[in-house]
Amino acid sequence: MATQQLTKNEFLLKQQAHRESNARSYPRRIPIAIEEAEGIFVKDVNGKIYYDCLAGAGTLALGHNHPVIIEAIQQVIKDKRPLHTLDLTTPVKEEFVTELFDSLPKEFAPKAKIQFCGPTGGDAIEAAIKLTKTATGRQSILSFQGGYHGSTHGTMALSGNLGPKEKVRGLMPNVHFLPYPYTYRDPFGIGGEESHRISSQYIENLLDDPESGILAPAAMILEVVQGEGGSIPAPIEWLQEMRRITKERGIPLIIDEVQTGIGRTGEFFAFEHAGIVPDVLVLSKAIGGSLPLSVVVYDKALDQWSPGAHIGTFRGNQMAMAAGTATLNFIKEQDLSGHAKRMGELLSEKLEQIQLSYPQIGDVRGRGLMIGAEIVNPEGKKGKNGSHPAAPSLASAIQRECFNRGLILEVGGRHGSVVRFLPPLIITEEQVLDVAWIFEQAIQEAVNGE
Repeated sequence: MATQQLTKNEFLLKQQAHRESNARSYPRRIPIAIEEAEGIFVKDVNGKIYYDCLAGAGTLALGHNHPVIIEAIQQVIKDKRPLHTLDLTTPVKEEFVTELFDSLPKEFAPKAKIQFCGPTGGDAIEAAIKLTKTATGRQSILSFQGGYHGSTHGTMALSGNLGPKEKVRGLMPNVHFLPYPYTYRDPFGIGGEESHRISSQYIENLLDDPESGILAPAAMILEVVQGEGGSIPAPIEWLQEMRRITKERGIPLIIDEVQTGIGRTGEFFAFEHAGIVPDVLVLSKAIGGSLPLSVVVYDKALDQWSPGAHIGTFRGNQMAMAAGTATLNFIKEQDLSGHAKRMGELLSEKLEQIQLSYPQIGDVRGRGLMIGAEIVNPEGKKGKNGSHPAAPSLASAIQRECFNRGLILEVGGRHGSVVRFLPPLIITEEQVLDVAWIFEQAIQEAVNGE
C-alpha cells in the first residue's frame, strides 16, 4: 500500500509540531506555512492565497511588505546605519521620536517623555507598572475583568484570562480586578447605558471607601477596546469617568494601546475617541511598522526612576524605528485612521445584516477595524444578563470554514466564542465585501453542519 504523500504545507506543519514548544498557539487553529505575503494577502507553500484579517494580531497596520516600509528598511541598510544601538541615540531614533510626539494630542506632547523597551508589548507594560510604582511609592494596581496585557509573569497577573494562570504560582501581588462595561454580557445583569454608570459608581465608591481592602493604587490600567477579551469597546462616557476618577485621586492612568493604537480604531489613538489624555501610554505592534518595537510614553512628572531602572538589549532596533517612522507618517498623510473608521462601519453593517439571518451571531461590536462577532447558542437558556450562552465549538467551526475558504480570522473572548476581525488598515471596500461574503458562507456551512 503506497504511503500518502504530504503536501509542502502539511510537511512543514508536521516539522513545526515535532520541533517547536507545546506552547505554540496560532498554528493549532490556523494550519498554514506562509511562503509569500503582500498587502492583505498571504500565500502558503502550496500556492493557496488567503485574506489575512489577523495581520500579526494588529501589528501589520499597512499589511505585508508595504512599499514605504520596504523603502525605509532598505534605506537604513544602504546608508550603513547601525542596526542595534542599545539605548544610544541615532538620527534614525530621533526622527522616530519626533514623528511619534508629533502624533500625540497637543495636550500630551509638550509634557511627554519616552522609554524604549524590549521588543514586546508585555515588556512595555512591565515598564509602565514599574514607572508608576516608583513615582507614587504605592503597590496596588487596578485592572479590569476581560483585560489582556501580556504573558510575562507580571502582565499575566494584570490580565483577566484564568487559563494561563492556573499552573503558574506566585504572580505579581496586589492586583485588583474591576468590572469592565461589557454591554452584551453585563456583569451587573442590567445592560444598556445604565451598566457603565453603575460600573463607574462602583469604582468611585471603592476608591473612597476606607474599608475597601485596597490600598491607594499606584495605577489603573485599561484597554479602550478590549482585544483578546473579545473586541469589547468601552463606552465613551465611562472612559471619561475613569479619567476623572483617577485624576481627582492622583492615580496614574495607564492606557494599553498595544493593539488599539496607530489608527486601528478610527482615531490615531483609541483614547482620543473620549477626548481624554492618559498619564501613561503603552505602544507596540503597529508602532514598529511590522518589526519588533515597544515604547512607553508618559507624563514627565512621573519620570522619577533611576538610570537603568528598566533596560533591555533589543530596545535599540533601528530598522523598526525607521519602519515605524514611515508607518506613522503614511497613516497620517493618507488619513488611514479615517479610512479604518469607514471600512469598519461597512464591515460592521455587513456583519449585522448577516446576523439577521443567523441568530447564532449574538452580538457585533467594535471600533474601526477592530471588530468582534460573538457566537452563541440561540436555543440555550439566557443568563441573568439577558444573553444566550457562548458557543465556542461553533465559533471554532466558523473560523475553520473561513480558513478553508481563504480567510484568516482569530477567535477570542470569553470561552473563545468571539470571531475577531483585525485586517490591515489598507483594506479596500471591495475586500471588505469579499471578507463579509466569505464569512457568511462559512457560518452557513458551520451552522448546517452542527
